Amino acid sequence: MNFKELGISEDIINTLKKNGITSPTEIQNKSIREILNGKDIIGEAQTGTGKTLAFLLPIFEKISTSSKDVQCLIITPTRELAIQITEEATKLKEGKDIGVLAMYGGKDVGSQVKKLSGNIHMIIATPGRLLDHIKRKTVDLKKLKTIVIDEADQMLLMGFRNEIDLVMKERPKKVQTLCFSATMDSSVKKLAYRYMNEPAVISVKKEEVTLDKIKQEVVETVDRLKREALCTVLDEDNPFMAIIFCRTKRRADELEVVMHRRGYNCKVIHSDIPQNKRERIIKSFRDADIQYLIATDVASRGLDISGVSHIYNYDIPEKVETYIHRIGRTGRAGEEGYTCLFVDPKDLRLLGEIEKEIKFAIPRRNVE
Repeated sequence: MNFKELGISEDIINTLKKNGITSPTEIQNKSIREILNGKDIIGEAQTGTGKTLAFLLPIFEKISTSSKDVQCLIITPTRELAIQITEEATKLKEGKDIGVLAMYGGKDVGSQVKKLSGNIHMIIATPGRLLDHIKRKTVDLKKLKTIVIDEADQMLLMGFRNEIDLVMKERPKKVQTLCFSATMDSSVKKLAYRYMNEPAVISVKKEEVTLDKIKQEVVETVDRLKREALCTVLDEDNPFMAIIFCRTKRRADELEVVMHRRGYNCKVIHSDIPQNKRERIIKSFRDADIQYLIATDVASRGLDISGVSHIYNYDIPEKVETYIHRIGRTGRAGEEGYTCLFVDPKDLRLLGEIEKEIKFAIPRRNVE
């Protein structure tokens, strides 16, 4: 996709060209449209992947110059990073009447206060200096449209958790929140989810899925007999920890009811389940207190759980990448993994596409 297709305007595209940028990186491709659509984002991306422009470009598209209010706040752990982002933003605002202010320690507070009395649409700040201005009442965040927490992992490492909490108390109720981090461990996710509404999880770390460590099988059945076939397979395998993927929330709920009734130790996660409950379920699964996690693809995004020995594709995924992504959750760190895909006659075309892509005819498993 090019920048125009992602929704970036011609004048910004021309500015990018002047700076030698002609096509979007992977994180930009995945994030820009989501951000333009107002979605909250958790982005996992290393430095050097183009993540700064991934959030700056759509934010610039959304800033209204007819308003004098601060519309965007970017919080960053170090003044070096604040300076770097400010430089990128300054290049982008060429020819636009957009006020950008860098706010970090070591810079004269008085001059910052003076600038704040003018038209400032975007603030790029370190947490300490930002809180200083909030206490002085020299900055007003009540009309914010977007908040970016950049390098969230570094922020937590440097002990800025309380500062972030205090800053977030100042934001309006309806605000788009974007959280970017090089690593997405549980503490970063906890921080992000605390302030977000159904965020899209975007990761550009190349997934190393070693298919030769994963034994793949297919069970051919019909939809009305699928539950029976699944239960037979589960009884035969008795896996240590397994994820069962369903296509829809409704099918996931129905499957959980049936499995629960039959005595399986299982829980379901999907986007209709409240975030705090989802986190509790995932923690229990991580701790191996739950044997079977029934999930939809959306709810399982960003799930990285060690110890998953088996993946069951109760429903075939629509895309080959989704199949590879699902089965790549087993066979990690050199361990052997197993995956079983249940197909109805109508799924055979999709199965053919998967086999063609992975260059492998998946063996059939007979279920009595």
